[in-house]
Amino acid sequence: MTITRLPTSAGPPDNLPPYEPWTGEPEVLAEAAEAGRRAAAWIRSLPAPSARRPVGAWLAGALPDAVEAAMESLDPAQCDRMAPDGRLVEGNGGVEAGTMSTLTVVPCVLSDADWLTPDQHIRLLAVASITTGIARLLADDPGTAILHGLVARMCATLDHATRPDHPGLAPEFEQTEPLSGPAGVRGA
Repeated sequence: MTITRLPTSAGPPDNLPPYEPWTGEPEVLAEAAEAGRRAAAWIRSLPAPSARRPVGAWLAGALPDAVEAAMESLDPAQCDRMAPDGRLVEGNGGVEAGTMSTLTVVPCVLSDADWLTPDQHIRLLAVASITTGIARLLADDPGTAILHGLVARMCATLDHATRPDHPGLAPEFEQTEPLSGPAGVRGA
């Protein structure tokens, strides 16, 4: 007896139902893309270092580009699902791995951006976290994320984090000069 293996399909199986958008999905995704553009513009508006540094170029180019690309590419159809063979296929919410990689490295890179204030550091961390969080929410449970306003609330938080620089509500915690010198000591 001869056993012949049939070729496997390269694409998705034909028996999957077509994707049907959630109620309000186009509006939610449009607002997310707009919030991403505003966040990217804020990042690009941050001060540059006094001398050329790789981190300065990264903050002015790759990071805002990644935020904008992630928020514009959000796709609830790219959610977690079961493959025809029963394996779990992890979704990405529409955000490519390279873009996610750029966003997840933000905490590691910020220590090198000593010309920025701690407030700006925290806000950049918030931008990266919110952007990756929205993609993960859409990958994990797009219906809840869209229908219950989770994406909209996260976009509002993103807008708050990227508001134009101005004194905050607690002036005793406001630091207006950047950290510099060894171990972040001011004026060293």
